[in-house]
Amino acid sequence: MNQNVTSVVRGTLFNSFIYKHRTVVIHIITGLLILLFTYASVSKLVDLKRFTWQLNNQPFPDFWTPFLIWAIPGIELIISAALMFERTRRIGMWASFALMTTFTIYVLLAVLKIFERVPCSCGGVLEKMGWAMHLYFNIFFTLLSLAGIFLMNRRKI
Repeated sequence: MNQNVTSVVRGTLFNSFIYKHRTVVIHIITGLLILLFTYASVSKLVDLKRFTWQLNNQPFPDFWTPFLIWAIPGIELIISAALMFERTRRIGMWASFALMTTFTIYVLLAVLKIFERVPCSCGGVLEKMGWAMHLYFNIFFTLLSLAGIFLMNRRKI
């Protein structure tokens, strides 16, 4: 098959570039997700007192706090670890997509003012974002996870 026909079959030039450099793109996506989840979890664990206060001010029952205080950063670290290894990367991508979708829906509800008040419990630099910026940030990482899943499903990596 000549090069022009191959380009038409695969789609645009951008898609062709992604197709040719899929492994590199997957590694970049993986690295960004690892940085995001590791940073988010460590910043919560470093200032556990503040994170506990923030969880207690969320629009869900306070009796969830003892579970969530360890579950959220724990899940983020497990996802980071899963993304680090080829054998578990696909599971890590799906878990990233699921967690980011959940966080994105939660932020969307905050932006739509469904809750009376919602302090951000993200920690670190992410805490400084406004709700609209946080929504865009979450959508970006949700789509990034989805792109990683799509690219990994196109060829076993």
